[in-house]
Amino acid sequence: MIRENRERRPVSAKRGGHRKTRSNFVYQNGNGQQKKFIPPAKPGVLRIIALGGFAEVGRNMMFFEYGGDILIIDMGLQFPDENMHGVDYIIPNISYLENKKDRIRGVIITHGHYDHIGAVPQLMSKLGNPTIYTTRLTAAIIQKRQEDYPYSPKLDIEYINEKTETKLGVFTIRYFPVTHNIPEGVGLEIETPVGIIAHPGEFKFFYDRKLEPLGLEPFRQLGKKNVRLLMLDSTKSEEPGRSVPEWQVEENIEELLKKAGGRVIVSTFASLLDRLTQIVHIADKLGRKVAVTGRSMQTNLAIAQELGLIKLKRKTIIPIKEIDDHPDDKIVIITTGAQGEENAGLTRMASGSHREVRIKPTDTVIFSSSIVPGNEMYVQTLRDNLARQGAIVYHYKIFGIHSGGHATRIELKETMEIVKPQCFLPIHGFFYMRAVNAKLAEEAGINPKNVVVPDNGQILELTKDSIKLLDEKVPTNYVMVDGLGVGDVKEVVLRDRQMLAADGIFVIIAVVDAQSGKVRGSPDIISRGFVYLRESKDLLHQTRLITKKIVENAAQNMHPINWAWVKDNLRDDVGKFLFQKTHRRPMVLPVVIEV
Repeated sequence: MIRENRERRPVSAKRGGHRKTRSNFVYQNGNGQQKKFIPPAKPGVLRIIALGGFAEVGRNMMFFEYGGDILIIDMGLQFPDENMHGVDYIIPNISYLENKKDRIRGVIITHGHYDHIGAVPQLMSKLGNPTIYTTRLTAAIIQKRQEDYPYSPKLDIEYINEKTETKLGVFTIRYFPVTHNIPEGVGLEIETPVGIIAHPGEFKFFYDRKLEPLGLEPFRQLGKKNVRLLMLDSTKSEEPGRSVPEWQVEENIEELLKKAGGRVIVSTFASLLDRLTQIVHIADKLGRKVAVTGRSMQTNLAIAQELGLIKLKRKTIIPIKEIDDHPDDKIVIITTGAQGEENAGLTRMASGSHREVRIKPTDTVIFSSSIVPGNEMYVQTLRDNLARQGAIVYHYKIFGIHSGGHATRIELKETMEIVKPQCFLPIHGFFYMRAVNAKLAEEAGINPKNVVVPDNGQILELTKDSIKLLDEKVPTNYVMVDGLGVGDVKEVVLRDRQMLAADGIFVIIAVVDAQSGKVRGSPDIISRGFVYLRESKDLLHQTRLITKKIVENAAQNMHPINWAWVKDNLRDDVGKFLFQKTHRRPMVLPVVIEV
């Protein structure tokens, strides 16, 4: 259900009331263990807690708590690192909020990137399915993602825009537009009992052709309102200079398309909707057809067309299977894979496994995105594979074909100087990024005593005349999504997967005569990812001797035989032996069959 939020709509406290029972403050951690309760805040205290985004880039989710009212901002996912084998993504731990879901007045989503909306399908039902307040585009992306989760609840969404004012319990929220790399991002002016809190979401400065920043009027208005607390994204707090103007990126991409003698393949994030619309409009202007590969890319472009963000003069977008029906110099292919992801479109094109596209020496390949930290080697390998096949490759470091969506250190500092807040909270990013942002606040003239850098789960308490961090923390350990399982992959499972990936598995199968206690025949051994059996005959022979010795000694000296003890000894002794011989620690799985 989607409604247009046209006016102030008070949300009373009757959903949650103000019951101050101990059960409201006892919570379970991510492993289901009960922790000591967190005492309620004193009257006149606003609590701000991040459930993600304060120790990583991604998994953004925070909430405000005042009396009996809770306001949630964003609900994002985080993609796993290379050691999280089999994990699809990570979502915030909401165990603290589950006992208070009747106090949640609403969820505000600032923009449509997955690190801000990606956890909606898994978390909304556990939170009582509160109303989501967001823009039309972001709502469309959320709704489209919901189709992949048929058992998720039907969402109640209200549209907001810069003229909307929403009252949720004690909180009154006004919205202002910000420039990001996806349309319809919003900043928040949140009126609370302790003062105004400014949360611009994720933004950057937008420059005209004289390199003068545009769209700063909302910040200037905030500067006149005695803002109690300003929050600013820290993702690019280390980056010098200013954001590359989007008009410059557009001109550079157009120049590359004009001089390309063959097909142009552009790879970027499916979520960079501004860049996708730019490329389609340039291709339309130059008379090139656009083919899109990648489900998420196709979905986002379809949403943009439906909402009128892409307006074309002719039938520019064609199915990928029709690219051979047109001359190469009239084709642009937009694809995923700019990070070198294994199964993404550009990677499959470079390896020759893509069904419709093979790289040609006349192709021009444009990487229109920056490299996510940790993906450098994957991207380099991809570029190498493309270059070996004769393609001309451009990326943002050799040509200005990408502009990030986050404010640089100069832009962050100027925002602080315009808004002039009493207190400052750096948000989004690793601790070092946020610490750098905090230092910028001091340089901008904000009292260092009013600048705090909390971690995920740490409780920030804000009053009209104080700001402090408590020692208490709410649980924020990883909740991992693996297939249809949510949270069932715990740390122990992840450790097992890491061990299997690092040193493999070694299975010993011994058949024991129940009467004599002797091992029948020779124990079978299965090795995967550890040693190649045909080249390790001596190692296997010694392992079989150790297995026989342990089993038969136990059969002679133990009545009745404790087979669990035998298996434990087999695991330990064989593991030690294998380490002595190979300096590797495979997962040893003994199987004893009594016949």
